[in-house]
Amino acid sequence: FMQLVLFYLFICLLFMLRTLAQTPTEQPDSPGILRRLAERARQAKAKFQGLGETALGFAGAYYEDHIQPVTDSYVEWASNVRSSLQERIQTAVENYIPFRN
Repeated sequence: FMQLVLFYLFICLLFMLRTLAQTPTEQPDSPGILRRLAERARQAKAKFQGLGETALGFAGAYYEDHIQPVTDSYVEWASNVRSSLQERIQTAVENYIPFRN
């Protein structure tokens, strides 16, 4: 899971660097520069969110395909052990007679 997070952060960093490299150099006093920067920021945010959704989809698919099948058997085993132990305790309590005549 940690490798997936690091990979995701790396992709985001590359995307941000690529976006910054594509911005054309303009005069700082040119009109509308803030508007264009705001529009680029909105576009970058939309792309970033799309990448996040894609990464989340891949993480979910990986979990369903590789992790969940392994953990399900352990969860079932733990549930069976708990049930068995609970039955043994219940039987012992029912069979316990503190004072016999």
